[in-house]
Amino acid sequence: MLSALKRIIQEVNQLPTLYEALDALVCIVKSEMKVDSCSLHLADYRNKEFVLAATNGLEKSAIGKVKIPFNEGLIGLIGEREEPVNVANAFAHPNFKHFPEVKEESFKAFIGTPIIHQRKVLGVISLQQREQRLFDQDDEAFLVTIAAQVALYISNAQASGKFQQPGQELNSYQRFNGIPGSPGLAMGIGLVFNFKHELRTLIPSKTDDIQDQISVYREAVQTTRTQVEQLSANLSDTLPDDVKKIFQLYNQLLDANSLGREVESSIRKGWDASSSLKFVVEAYAARFDNMDDPYMRERAVDIVDLSNRILSNIMDSSHKQAIPDPQQSFILVADEVSAPMLAEFSDTKLNGIVSLKGSNNSHAAILARAMGVPAVMGLDGVSLPLLQSKEIFLDGYSGAVSCNFDDIKRQEYKKLISQEEALFARIDSEADSPPITEDGVSISLLVNAGMSAEVELDQFKQGDGVGLFRTEIPFMMRDRFPSEDEQGKIYRQVLSAHPNKEITMRTLDVGGDKPLTYFPVKEDNPFLGWRGIRLTLDHPDIFLMQVRAMLRASFGLSNLHILLPMVSCVSEIDDAKKLIKQAFLEVKEEAAEQNFVLSKPAVGVMLEVPSVLFLLPQLAERVDFFSVGTNDLTQYLLAVDRNNSNVASLYSSYHPAVLNALHLIQQESTKYRVPATVCGELAGEPIGALILIGMGYRRLSMNAHSLHKINWVIRNTNFKQVRSMIDDLLAQDSPLEIQKQLAFYLESQGLGGLVRAGQ
Repeated sequence: MLSALKRIIQEVNQLPTLYEALDALVCIVKSEMKVDSCSLHLADYRNKEFVLAATNGLEKSAIGKVKIPFNEGLIGLIGEREEPVNVANAFAHPNFKHFPEVKEESFKAFIGTPIIHQRKVLGVISLQQREQRLFDQDDEAFLVTIAAQVALYISNAQASGKFQQPGQELNSYQRFNGIPGSPGLAMGIGLVFNFKHELRTLIPSKTDDIQDQISVYREAVQTTRTQVEQLSANLSDTLPDDVKKIFQLYNQLLDANSLGREVESSIRKGWDASSSLKFVVEAYAARFDNMDDPYMRERAVDIVDLSNRILSNIMDSSHKQAIPDPQQSFILVADEVSAPMLAEFSDTKLNGIVSLKGSNNSHAAILARAMGVPAVMGLDGVSLPLLQSKEIFLDGYSGAVSCNFDDIKRQEYKKLISQEEALFARIDSEADSPPITEDGVSISLLVNAGMSAEVELDQFKQGDGVGLFRTEIPFMMRDRFPSEDEQGKIYRQVLSAHPNKEITMRTLDVGGDKPLTYFPVKEDNPFLGWRGIRLTLDHPDIFLMQVRAMLRASFGLSNLHILLPMVSCVSEIDDAKKLIKQAFLEVKEEAAEQNFVLSKPAVGVMLEVPSVLFLLPQLAERVDFFSVGTNDLTQYLLAVDRNNSNVASLYSSYHPAVLNALHLIQQESTKYRVPATVCGELAGEPIGALILIGMGYRRLSMNAHSLHKINWVIRNTNFKQVRSMIDDLLAQDSPLEIQKQLAFYLESQGLGGLVRAGQ
């Protein structure tokens, strides 16, 4: 079964469009299963029906014409039940519905199974036999296995542009759904950053100029031949024979009678040079990969490598995308957005971000929110070239990304953007009013900073300081550890920008989704590994250098607060405080020599690891303040990797367990008289802020871009009304019910424009 399955998938993957692949699939499965018919129906959710997409055994002319409503027939029953249906005589089944167009009168035995990807039924694959019989368990198991593989293929085809119906234009309207990363609407030209052309990501396309494409291919081969000859000439004669054989293979493949003949044959069928190369090479690679000889299997890699060189020359690519003109509005598209990548675009008109990896609370999403740039994360499976140089509309509220839209939709999107701008203009016009609820409760708003704290603070002069300064950003922007003096200059700039406001600096918090390229840590599960305080306590030299830099930066000031991240036990606090005391004593004498007063910094702990929820009394004895990191607390409480798009739907800070944990922290902090600030992303969301205020939190820290919005929410909120809702909210079973109730409250307060953010 395994070898047959592998062969089926390989053959299907080599075909250029989804419908050609499905046609091949039903033919192969019919032959492999020794049945009289194999058919595949695709789900059309717009019209709520299953459409016959491929068949071998039924009437071919019915493809695309026979449409079965979701609630009718055996196909509809399979989709509804989301499990296989196996009947000896389909005509006798109460759900059977006859469609004369398919001419299935001679078939009795029927088995079908749903094609499901991430809980969504994409279609149904079915087998039919003329004789009356039940298919056995092996048949059912094989069909279910095929369906699981086909589900992945269809999902990838939808995302990569292979989902092209007969007669459909390649550049027709497309809409992809990712994960909301940073709220906002944006439109601009897609810019794929640092993209390398590869056959595996190439989207096949047709051509009308066959001779031109043949010339393009031949020129690319000649350029590649010159490059290979140069590489070969540079090699020493002492290299092993097997390495030399690789170059012999390269030369053979570059010969016109080898790859060339088949590639040009494909071009003459109407495919362009790069697509034709893709089809031929992937077929060769599959043949090599199926060989028993390990040496020959390895040659599949060589064939693909050489062909990627040819492809690069066809595309005339430099393998690096240039930074756009500063005046050109664009949407940055990348496999994974990083802090250094965003820094390269700081002086450009960056309208939005699309990251194929990451989720709502990945570090990239947090940075996007800090910059006020709309972002969609986790657009997994979408081919990067599909968005290159295309006009894109990005909805950071719903996570939708659209391209290839017409003038009507363009005007519709522009209208939505204008409405959003009008709403935020209204919010900004009231930004100078203090954050006090309608019934007189004052809330302290602080900034989560790191990119440029003094700039972020200036965006909201009424802010009470920095609730979280991410010191890892300067570390991530370098190719080595910053020196003590370099760190000190950065910290001094932040502390002195607003000397009368508290500045909370978190000690180095790298690991997880914030790696340092010059300090690589390879772990199977980095979020549960060597990160935060665990790493810096194991490297006291790094910790002491950073704390000394903070203390030197605070000479003559008294606004420094030090925050310890990723704490999971009391001993970590004790060890960290010993090092802080050591650093203080080392720097104190230097401060006196310069006639500065060195104030002892307040020391706090980040509450983000679930174990500390049961240690709050002990922690309260040791620290001056609590800082609640809802991002990681949610991740660890729910056992959900926030960067994994497969489980992103399970990640929610509105989960009843998370909210009950936050309520416990607030109650305990009040009991032990330890001030608590919420600095996770929840504090910067309208609904999140309402919940926290209702629980009794009075200090919220968020990205600067959210300050005006949350200030507006606070001033239009009645604390007593929200407080009266908390017990009921904490008793709810699902995040959705909690969000619905508070969204209704926002609507009643005239804040409906903010409900669109899904918060």
